[in-house]
Amino acid sequence: AVVSTQSGHYGRGTKNVGLGIKTPREAIEGTYIDKKCPFTGDVSIRGRLLRGTVRSLKMKRTLTIRRDYLHYIKKYNRFEKRHKNISAHVSPAFLDLKTGDTVLVGQCRPLSKTVRFNVLKVIATGGLDKKKFKKF
Repeated sequence: AVVSTQSGHYGRGTKNVGLGIKTPREAIEGTYIDKKCPFTGDVSIRGRLLRGTVRSLKMKRTLTIRRDYLHYIKKYNRFEKRHKNISAHVSPAFLDLKTGDTVLVGQCRPLSKTVRFNVLKVIATGGLDKKKFKKF
């Protein structure tokens, strides 16, 4: 992730995380330093790619996403609504995030006690309905 410059010292470089995800323009042109950023830091994306709705942005460089799903109950031959909250690291390249946006997160090594995912892309911007079930 480190690229040498013409003057001989090492600067902040960017890398391609793969999986068909483009490096954001802010990561290429920006000057921020974030060791947990998948584009400029020392974190590799491997494992699962998940999609969720931003629920909270109260932590520093971390957000909480809500993933809704349906769980089948065999006895009643019906589905019930369930959800999980996942904490994910937010690179300074994504400064325009708001509650209700849909994001794509990728699994990486554990970054802290609860954070195992990194935001890779903002898919859609949405409203402020935090607890609304959005499966369909």
